[in-house]
Amino acid sequence: MTDGRLTPDGRPTPDGTTTLHGTLTRLVPTTEADLDLLAGWFASPDFVTYWGGVPLSRTEVAAKYVGGRRPRVQSYLVLAEDAPVGYAQFWYADEAEGGIDLVLQPGFQGRGLGPDAPRALLAHLGGELRRRRVTVDPVRENVRAVRAWERVGFRQVPSETGEPLMEFRFPSS
Repeated sequence: MTDGRLTPDGRPTPDGTTTLHGTLTRLVPTTEADLDLLAGWFASPDFVTYWGGVPLSRTEVAAKYVGGRRPRVQSYLVLAEDAPVGYAQFWYADEAEGGIDLVLQPGFQGRGLGPDAPRALLAHLGGELRRRRVTVDPVRENVRAVRAWERVGFRQVPSETGEPLMEFRFPSS
């Protein structure tokens, strides 16, 4: 189900690009039409503080964040009240596991959007896609993000690198 989002040439978004609905947010698959917005965000040092810490070029953003890595990575624009406020993605490790990455515009942090967007992703991942385990790897210094992931149900687990790793396990059916 795509809720009418179109590619730049007017076609419906490809299969597998479902719009996800949270309580406070809506996640829509990114398209080429989002490139200018995303390139501006990812070029901002404030936006990428906890996303690698280095601003990205327009070419890098085009390659990574507007759907070029589908189906392994599903990219979403996070909307709140129909305004774009952030970026989220789910990546597949295998048939049962994967990971989530999320970054919000600094002015939209601390409003409950950080936990709401992942809840919408988790409902999709555990329901329709039947994943069993999802991980996130927040930057240790990003205490706000760690707390938000914990509110969603993620728990810290040991990692091979010693860096923070959190997991969410879906109940067995």
